[in-house]
Amino acid sequence: MNVLVINAGSSSLKYQLLDVDTREVYAKGNCERIGISGSFVGHSEMGGEKAETKVAMPTHKEAIDWVLNNLKGLNLKIDGIGHRVVQGGWYFPESTVVDDDVLAKVREVAPLAPLHNYPEADVIDLCRKAMPEVGNVIVCDTSFHYNMPAEAHTYALPKDVVADLHIRKYGAHGTSHRFIWRAVHELYSDTHKLVSLHLGSGASLCAIEDGHCMDTTMGLTPLDGLIMGTRCGTIDPATVFYLSREGGYTIDQIDTMMNKKSGLAGITGGKSDMRDIEAGAEAGDESCKLAIDMWSYRVASQFATMVQSMRGVDTIAFTAGVGENSAEMRAEVVKRLEWMGIKIDDAKNAVRSGDPRDISAEDSKIRVLVVPTNEELMIAFDVKELLG
Repeated sequence: MNVLVINAGSSSLKYQLLDVDTREVYAKGNCERIGISGSFVGHSEMGGEKAETKVAMPTHKEAIDWVLNNLKGLNLKIDGIGHRVVQGGWYFPESTVVDDDVLAKVREVAPLAPLHNYPEADVIDLCRKAMPEVGNVIVCDTSFHYNMPAEAHTYALPKDVVADLHIRKYGAHGTSHRFIWRAVHELYSDTHKLVSLHLGSGASLCAIEDGHCMDTTMGLTPLDGLIMGTRCGTIDPATVFYLSREGGYTIDQIDTMMNKKSGLAGITGGKSDMRDIEAGAEAGDESCKLAIDMWSYRVASQFATMVQSMRGVDTIAFTAGVGENSAEMRAEVVKRLEWMGIKIDDAKNAVRSGDPRDISAEDSKIRVLVVPTNEELMIAFDVKELLG
């Protein structure tokens, strides 16, 4: 079954056409700077090199039109289209086939993720019109967390406010965490209590017990939890009031500050990429050293919270940009967890590979893995299950 997976952002659109059964990727690419001057598409086919093409894309319509027209050259039937939707809100505990009502609900919950849900809904609508004979499926990042225990997802706010405004911990990265559980369980069927560490520019942890989410670090929005590239993560909520009253900042300015100017970038004065921060620390930059210490401390401390939600852990899995590629940052986190009996083999940790691998030391009480995530494949699995 050939599935086209689409991930639309506020000014971008990533896509991948793959065979669910063989896992062969026929084509993939990214449309960048949609609605901005200098827009272009990076596209590759059949494992070849990516080629960049300048394409005028004032809206997502031009982007999806370009993608669909270019995929026709492969002479491959598209059997289904899967859409990554960031926020499913209070409606979608699982992946769902799109109809008019589903599309309306994606727009209804968009205030929880306005930069993503609105363009995602537009692209779903465009795909339905361009290829009315092909079914569409939404796969929400929040769905995996939907049924976590009430004590984990409920906020201690007035009951009527929570009910009226649908306030709760929704989490994010659910599609990635769900893929990691699946991949880990294929490797080690005796895994029961897994902490998945999705560590990238955006980052979250997830406690997964026998395939079910027990807790996660992101909250109502992706701003909560870990220190990220430009997001501050968990702070005293009264900081918002203080910044408004004493600093004179507007709510919109605080929103921008905490989402786009804080985190690692805020600590270091502009560096949000962990590779740059590692290099800065090695060169003696004290702000970069502090950023690494703060980042690893927050990961380790919230890891302990995830373990508590399951009352134990037997496996941990590093994934995403930093988790998969930075041996140094994995070591920094594990060093803070040695009191739990977690140890890694330095030689195994230093190996770079695109395959899942075990980096545990022989005497580690808990299995430590590195597992590359594949959200596109997870989405394709859901499309096959619902449409195949």
